[in-house]
Amino acid sequence: MLENKASPTINKSTGLPRKRFYRARAHSNPLSDSHFPVPLSPSHVDCSLHYPQLFLSSDQIDSSRKIQFADIGCGFGGLLISLSTLFPETLMIGMELRDKVTEYVKERISGLRVANPGQYQNVSVVRTNSMKYIPNYFEKGQLSKMFFLFPDPHFKEKNHRRRVISPHLLDEYAYALQVGGIIYTITDVEELGEWMKSCLENHPMFEALLENELEADPVVKLLSTATEEGQKVARNGGQNFRAVYRRIAPAS
Repeated sequence: MLENKASPTINKSTGLPRKRFYRARAHSNPLSDSHFPVPLSPSHVDCSLHYPQLFLSSDQIDSSRKIQFADIGCGFGGLLISLSTLFPETLMIGMELRDKVTEYVKERISGLRVANPGQYQNVSVVRTNSMKYIPNYFEKGQLSKMFFLFPDPHFKEKNHRRRVISPHLLDEYAYALQVGGIIYTITDVEELGEWMKSCLENHPMFEALLENELEADPVVKLLSTATEEGQKVARNGGQNFRAVYRRIAPAS
C-alpha cells in the first residue's frame, strides 16, 4: 500500500490506478503473434493467482469451484467490476490482449480489494488472445455467461476474419458455454451488430432470448452503461445494437 501511495500511476485518495497512465490503442490485431504465458489446458489455470483469498495456494485448489463468467476483450474492466458485486459468489475473469490495459485492470481490482475488504475477490483479468486460447482456459460447458461488448468492428471486408464473433469462433464459444448459458454482444456499429446477430441466429447451438427474458435479466442493463465505451456512446447520443443468445443443445 505504501508503494501505491508513492506511485504517480495511483490516485492517492482512492488507491485506484490513474487511467491516463495506461492508455493504449483502441484495438489490437488478434491475428498477430503476442508473447505471454498460456496454460496448457484448463487444469493448468492457477486460480490462486487470480483469486488469492479464495484459493490460498495452487496445492489447495477447490476443483468444484470454477470460473463461470468470461468478459472477452474486457477493456478497462467496467463490466467486471459491476458484475463482481452483482454476483459475489461467482468467479469471473476478463480476457484482454493489450498489455497496458490488462495491467490497469489488475491494479484497479487490487485497489478495490484493499479499499473494500471482502469484496472483489471473485474477479480477475488475464492478458491473452481469446480468439486463439479459449480452450486452454475453459473446459467443455464450464461457462454460464460470455460477454463481447463493443468489439473491434474491423470494417474492411478482408479483415472480417479478425472479428471476435464469427461462425467458426462460435463453435468454440458453444463448447465453453454450458447448455442454457448466455452470450451477450453489443456494439454501436450497426453493420457489426447485424453481423453478430446473423452469426448467432444461423448457428445451430444458439437461440435468441425473448423480450421478457431480456427485461428480467439484470445483466442486460449493464451492457450499455458499465463500460467506458458504452458511456462514451451514451454521451455522444449514439445507438446500440444488442444481440443476446442462449446456448442450446443441438437438435438430435
